[in-house]
Parts: sequence; C-alpha cells; structure tokens
Amino acid sequence: MSDFTNVGKRIRTVRESRKISVADLAERAGLHPDLVAALEQNQLPPSLAPLIKIARVLGVRLGTFLDDVDSLGPVITRADAQVPAVRFAGRTGAVSSDLDFYSLAHNKAGRHMEPFIIDIHGSSSEDVHTSSHEGEEFIYVLTGAVEVFYGKETYVLHEGDSIYLDSIVEHHVHSTAGEARILAVVYTPY
Repeated sequence: MSDFTNVGKRIRTVRESRKISVADLAERAGLHPDLVAALEQNQLPPSLAPLIKIARVLGVRLGTFLDDVDSLGPVITRADAQVPAVRFAGRTGAVSSDLDFYSLAHNKAGRHMEPFIIDIHGSSSEDVHTSSHEGEEFIYVLTGAVEVFYGKETYVLHEGDSIYLDSIVEHHVHSTAGEARILAVVYTPY
C-alpha cells in the first residue's frame, strides 16, 4: 500500500521545471495557494479534482503524478497483481485518506483515460464538498453502495449499477455505509 508522498514531490518537480511559482500555479488552477503548498509538502492526502486541475495547468497527464514508468504498448494488469495504491482524500482539505486508488494502467504512456479500482473507506456525506474538473467519468459499483452528488441531484448506486457523468458538473462520490469498491474510468483531455 502506497501513501501520497510521491504525489507532492512529483507536483513540485514538474512545477519547478516549468518555472511556475506555487502562487501562479494556484491562481491558474483556481485553487488556494495554501492547498497547493500543502499538497506539495505532503501535509494533506490529495483529492482527485485539484490534481486534475494542477495537471492541466502544468500541461501533463494526471498519471504523471501517480506513476513512474511509461510503456508504449498495451498495459495488462493481472487479477492477482499487487497494484500499489495511492491514497486520496474524498473531502477537500481532509487530514486523512478515505479513498485508495489502484491504477489499472499505471505504466501506459500518453493515456487520456485513467482506469482505477477505488476502495472507499467508510466515508459519508458529512463534510463533503463537491468538486469539478474537465473531462468525463464512468463509475461501476463492484461491492457495497455509493452515493453520488451530481449537480443538484443525488443518486444511490448498488453493486452492479453504474453512472457516466460529465466531470465539469460539481460532483462527489462516497459510500453510503461502510466499505465500497468501484471501478472508475476518468477521462481528462490535455
């Protein structure tokens, strides 16, 4: 199980290579500079939406922050493979992680889609802040049940249910009770 410490280091490395200050990055991404600094310093587990916004501003794909090696051919992830997890916060500014993201294409070069298995740990609708980013998402519930806030609507999905949504609309996904596991495919244009 991996933590989120490499994510902050990778953000900082790319930002510095582009000669962009934390303040400039934050302004261009529409984020608070303290949030960007906290992510870079690994003080907070990252949330997906801010990472997508940061990647967009820096001109890199989301996977740049999540993995090390790129393969030009197909990437196969076997059922019994030990895929490292990246821990994310399901709530903006959370001090602990409630989502474990397992990338199913962590070595694929130049990808526009990010397929993940995501374990959701006992999150709830309390203190949830919706977020938005460019792109689209497809979510399929493998186990448990999740609640999806999407715009002004709320959808409850159970095992076998799915939702395809435009990520530009404010949204949030969390479990309804206890643990849940989902397959999510996030498309982000760059």
